[in-house]
Amino acid sequence: MEHTYNYLKTVCQNLKQENKSSPSLIFIVLVLWCIPLSYAFNSMALVALVGFSLYSYKKATFSVNPYLLLPIGLFVLMSLSLLWTNDISASIRAWPKGLPLLLIPICFGILPKLTEDHKQKVLRYFSYGIVLFTLFYMLKALLRFAMTHEQGVFFYHELVTEDVNAIHVSVYVVMALFFFVTKPLHTVYDKTSMVLLTVFLILLSSKNIIIIFFVLAAAYYFMVYKTTLTSRMLQLVGFLLVLLIMASIGKIRDRFLIEFQSNTSENTINYEIGTITNKVYNVSVAKAWTQDKFNQNDFFPGTAFRVYQLRIFIEMLQEDPIFFTGYGLNATDFKIIQKRIQHQLYGGYEKKNFHNEYIQIFAELGIFGFVILVLMLFFNIKNALKTKDFMHISFAVLMISLFLTESFLSRQRGLVFFSMLYCLFNAQIWNVAPTTK
Repeated sequence: MEHTYNYLKTVCQNLKQENKSSPSLIFIVLVLWCIPLSYAFNSMALVALVGFSLYSYKKATFSVNPYLLLPIGLFVLMSLSLLWTNDISASIRAWPKGLPLLLIPICFGILPKLTEDHKQKVLRYFSYGIVLFTLFYMLKALLRFAMTHEQGVFFYHELVTEDVNAIHVSVYVVMALFFFVTKPLHTVYDKTSMVLLTVFLILLSSKNIIIIFFVLAAAYYFMVYKTTLTSRMLQLVGFLLVLLIMASIGKIRDRFLIEFQSNTSENTINYEIGTITNKVYNVSVAKAWTQDKFNQNDFFPGTAFRVYQLRIFIEMLQEDPIFFTGYGLNATDFKIIQKRIQHQLYGGYEKKNFHNEYIQIFAELGIFGFVILVLMLFFNIKNALKTKDFMHISFAVLMISLFLTESFLSRQRGLVFFSMLYCLFNAQIWNVAPTTK
């Protein structure tokens, strides 16, 4: 504990020193640190960043960066959709959540330019913060296990709560992990942090994020460490064995196994949800795409559910004139409910969104919203490859893949995280002379 205290004390002293030379850093880091906390803390941190930016505007110059205009454009389109939305109350409720897309790019345009060194410091302190959150959730799970003896407290949403969301936290953990992985020199604390974060990532049990992490980690390893072909093949085999061992752990194994079984055999039984007397059947991808009517005891595993959501979105495009406008911001629930009734799914499925950001944006804002989103991701990966910054590459690949399986920007935490890192990585790439106020 004494070593941990001294480590944290050193981190705080360094951050305090950095704040003297670049005051904006503390506000940027504060917003990132507050993402996993309650929405109140998240909002207050964002207000503090905006307030400091407005204060800085009196002394600074304002630079126009076309990359930062894209998230602002998406927010403008969200606002305009209030004029044609199918559910005005739902759209008005969701509108404030979109403000980070407007405020954060403006802040990065106003604040003094962040150098590469500043960017690395922001990522460093963000990563330290995620290590602390990891310790907190692990200790919390241990205490809950001591009281309940339930192993489930160590896995998925049970580990971090469904509101904070295991998939979202997995993304934060991967970014923190790659910060430590890509450091040129590793201290004992760095190595300990990497082990802790890796274990935590596995326990969070997000199939997509775990796979993407190991693919990126393997790519980084083979890019950086030059060895013979035979040695690389042996290392790849070892790498895959580690992945298989980790994937064989209880709850994690079950999450992967259900995907495999449900798509290799029809009418497999889900014993985790159902019982011997009240059987629940897993729906395969093929049935999710083609079957017209389902039963109340049919369960959609992750892949099958997302295929079903894609299917009903195509049906919506065919039935309603939404190609150019969409249904409006956060205004698709009524149509998802209609489709749930039409296909006779279990009632709980009407409360779920598309779980695909590309479809979510298209359904809400039409083709123009979809194009803006794709352009952001395109320029993000293009700039990442141009700069050869592996942290940037990791963020770009994570977002492209995550948006296939999650409506990440439908939550305030997702919007803040994406907007902050998108601006952090892309704000200084466009070389435009600043305009003086």
